[in-house]
Amino acid sequence: MAEPIRVVVTGAAGQIAYSLLYMIARGEVFGKDQPLILHLLDIPPMVDVLEGVIMELTDCALPLLRNVVPTTDPAVAFKEVAAAFLVGAMPRREGMERKDLLSANVKIFKIQGQALDKYANKDVKVLVVGNPANTNAAVCAYYAPTIPRENFTAMTRLDQNRAQAQIATKVGVPVADVKNVIIWGNHSSTQFPDANHAVVMIGNTERSAIEAVGDAEYLKTSFIEVVQKRGATVIAARKMSSAMSAAKAACDHMHDWWFGTPAGKFVSMGVMSDGSYDTPKDVVYSFPVEIKNKQWKIVQGLPINDFAKSKMALTSKELLEEKNEAMAVCSTD
Repeated sequence: MAEPIRVVVTGAAGQIAYSLLYMIARGEVFGKDQPLILHLLDIPPMVDVLEGVIMELTDCALPLLRNVVPTTDPAVAFKEVAAAFLVGAMPRREGMERKDLLSANVKIFKIQGQALDKYANKDVKVLVVGNPANTNAAVCAYYAPTIPRENFTAMTRLDQNRAQAQIATKVGVPVADVKNVIIWGNHSSTQFPDANHAVVMIGNTERSAIEAVGDAEYLKTSFIEVVQKRGATVIAARKMSSAMSAAKAACDHMHDWWFGTPAGKFVSMGVMSDGSYDTPKDVVYSFPVEIKNKQWKIVQGLPINDFAKSKMALTSKELLEEKNEAMAVCSTD
């Protein structure tokens, strides 16, 4: 077997991590032949809960899991890690706006960026899950100047999975038969779920999602609204934020980053914008990407209609506002 790799999960005593840690440790992310050492970071009040999580991981008797390192110290948590799932953040609760989270959470990601810069492997793959994820990823990258900016990503795979599932349900096909749904922009209610380039397999024939759904108005209204508001809808029903589905999406994101995407298939990731599709540079913006040799590349040349451009501009505006506010908070900290 290969040498173990070190993987850190922050907020490790929390709800998302409770599902995520098991998925990682049983080989669903880095492969069934890759041993792991898990670093679990949380805040001091959660140490007792963290001990319970470690007991459960031990009791799962997972062959790939070689060691578990619980800690409240970022210096220990990020030491020599190859991959980082930055889940820990102040959670969003019912009635809260995302901007309510920003001030508290960007300070967390400033500290974690500095710790990654000092202690992690320089080729570490960083996935930010804690909200506001896109802006937290931008802050983290800013405070880790010796790690390439392309190594910092934000999770919009949950939104992609939601959108893919909505189309599959509408058409009446298995979710695996829908591909290339795009999430543009921010992981927020301004995101633009875009079915214009999606493909649905019906029988043995690939059809455009627009043709398969057969309802253009739905794809411009209800479909977008359901995906944009799904997180808030889950909170209203559960009285807690999405956990199981977020953990699954985090695994999907990192697995594809690690192993690549099949030819002809792209996935949505929040990555540092280079200005593609007239987006603002230097914000973490969700694009369709293809991945090869652990390197993502923005899919270029997709036709964008006026409706899509207007939606993409709206989420761009929000990301710029968030980034400016976040950097102002960090500079006064």
